[in-house]
Amino acid sequence: MSRIGKKPVVIPDKVSVELAERLMSVKGPKGSLSERLPVGVTVSVDNGQIVVVRNDESREARAAHGLARTLISNMVTGVTQGFTRKLMITGVGYRAESKGSQWLLFSLGYSHPILFELPAGVSAVIDTKENSVSLSGYNKQVLGSVAAEIRGLRPPEPYKGKGVRYSDETIRRKEGKSSGKGK
Repeated sequence: MSRIGKKPVVIPDKVSVELAERLMSVKGPKGSLSERLPVGVTVSVDNGQIVVVRNDESREARAAHGLARTLISNMVTGVTQGFTRKLMITGVGYRAESKGSQWLLFSLGYSHPILFELPAGVSAVIDTKENSVSLSGYNKQVLGSVAAEIRGLRPPEPYKGKGVRYSDETIRRKEGKSSGKGK
């Protein structure tokens, strides 16, 4: 039995949940999300809880059990509290600035600045003292994708650690060349 899958998801106040076949829609104060649930599980809503039960003991159903419960939990958490992801920018002259509410301008050591458009539902706060960008949104999948795209603009390099990295990411540093060593 999946340890994650068997836990019920509590539906907080101000959140409405609709279930039509395999399509689950969740509406809350921060927005609304809908997700098509995987095959092999049955979802029921009763007594202010969402319970996920798998249909059989096949490998696919066992894999879908925990996945379905986590997707539902992320939707409920997203529409009530939201999610945040923080990116650190390291390097001399590397910085970010906002251009309007949906555009970010990055200077990352290339010959040109990079203009990045944020999708709907994702907002950014730039801290110039820490040289960081805090992304927030109610859809965890979209937020993670945007954070990965921004990190991909200049991934951290292993010698000096320059680039864009997640705040909780550790970079394995390499030792550089050392001249005159062993001959």
